[in-house]
Amino acid sequence: MDNISNPDENYDPDCHPWPNSVDQNDESTTETTGYSTLSGDSFAYCRTKSDDNSSPNDAVRSRLGMRQHKHDDPEAVDVELEMMKEKFSKLLLGEDMSGSGKGVCTAVTISNAITNLYASVFGQHLRLEPLHLEKKLMWKREMDCLLSVCDYIVEFIPASKNLKEVMTSRPRLDIYINLPALRKLDAILLEILDSFKDTEFWYAEQGAMSGNSMRFGSFRRIAQTQPQRKDEKWWLPVPHVPPGGLSERSRKHLRRKSDCAYQIHKAAMALNSSILADMKIPETYMASLPKSGKASLGDSIYRYMCTMDKFSPDHLLDCLSISSEHEALELADRVEASMYTWRRKACISHSKSSWDMVKDLMSDTDRSDKNHVLAERAESLLFCLKQRYPELSQTSLDTCKIQYNRDVGQAILESYSRVLEGLAFNTVAWIEDVLYVDRSTKNQDH
Repeated sequence: MDNISNPDENYDPDCHPWPNSVDQNDESTTETTGYSTLSGDSFAYCRTKSDDNSSPNDAVRSRLGMRQHKHDDPEAVDVELEMMKEKFSKLLLGEDMSGSGKGVCTAVTISNAITNLYASVFGQHLRLEPLHLEKKLMWKREMDCLLSVCDYIVEFIPASKNLKEVMTSRPRLDIYINLPALRKLDAILLEILDSFKDTEFWYAEQGAMSGNSMRFGSFRRIAQTQPQRKDEKWWLPVPHVPPGGLSERSRKHLRRKSDCAYQIHKAAMALNSSILADMKIPETYMASLPKSGKASLGDSIYRYMCTMDKFSPDHLLDCLSISSEHEALELADRVEASMYTWRRKACISHSKSSWDMVKDLMSDTDRSDKNHVLAERAESLLFCLKQRYPELSQTSLDTCKIQYNRDVGQAILESYSRVLEGLAFNTVAWIEDVLYVDRSTKNQDH
């Protein structure tokens, strides 16, 4: 793999809108499972084999992504191994070691474990700089342990008519394709941070700035999609640049990495949305829906959605004048609830008894049905709202799906894509902070 940290190159080979394939020569994305690409739609899968003379602990250590080097203390490594095995066992038992069966669902436990691990490793990382070595090793080691569960999530291939052939198994298709892609995105994001070792800019805490230094607020935004936010994040360290601004070489490097991280953000967000869409809607959410979409949205929004021949969600959002992300999230919950209320009504009117068929409803119902039209408009409004506020928290439905999900594979893919989406967003924001300070410095000089 070409080095992503080289600022002299005009083309960044590690930056892809979506990694449909994984580099065969890249060994940085995984240690326990190898993936190679045969074509754009097929992956070759192989599992690392242990030596015949290896001990059981060596096999487990390989499974958990741990490597014992010559200078490592064997006793310390074994202690660490036992701790990892104990943690892994607790995860599979839902944090209940009593055997009473009162533990949390395994899918929810692993999802929480990935979220908490991300908070532990990246929660205090607020600067555009490499991740500390201890944190990086902790992230890779524990993620390898959590993702190793996917090795046991398989689907069975039906036996052929020849009775002599037995049924075989293979990795489940969604994990087979998406997990290597997420590992690739993970590795690229860490390499982007590693590329900012020796920089022309530096950071100062908000309360520790010299009187001669010009203070520029730290603004967070997604590049080229979101107008610059006006609320200053006072707890973030403030970047500083030399009096004359950054060199063109450094500026070019920042822009290229920003574009790369932005593409990763879009890819992770798209995958996360796709996984959430595939999750079953819990009955508790369906029971909490209002009786009518109008009651959820309010008279003014409902009237606009019903009377306009050519519905424009962007124009509607402009008229609403949303002033905060809290208001945007509240509106998203109301729009989503009304959308499923109208879909449920369309289901009833077309004798659809099973709610599992709702996501196939759009291809079966009459396009002139009022409930169907309103549901489509609500869906387009929700999509535009999420595009305007990419940092928007999860809606009530998303949270409910994660809470009641029982599919371990979906839980891993959803949580992994969600934390990578957050890391990519923060990386773009950190880069934009530095570029904003650089522009402000240049404008002040002029």
